[in-house]
Amino acid sequence: MFLARITGSVVSTHKAAELVGQKLLIVEPLRVDEKDQSSLQPTGRSFVTVDTVGAGEGEVVLCVQGSSARFTPSTKTLPIDCAIIGTIDSVTVHDKTIFSS
Repeated sequence: MFLARITGSVVSTHKAAELVGQKLLIVEPLRVDEKDQSSLQPTGRSFVTVDTVGAGEGEVVLCVQGSSARFTPSTKTLPIDCAIIGTIDSVTVHDKTIFSS
């Protein structure tokens, strides 16, 4: 699992039939700041994900990759390798809140 910020969406009119009706979002993974562990920093990478929770642009979300992305009832038949499975309310590191929505 990893934390990510939603940075955009993907529209595809021609796709596998299983993906019709699925919301595709672009996420940028986040990591804890290496210097002082006081914030979440973007990694510079991007992934296309299937949204299973109704998330929106700018939100920080919890993502899974690989076969784990197909372990929810709504994704078990989809040809995907990345899914949003939750929205993040807060992140605490060493008893210090470094993110709060």
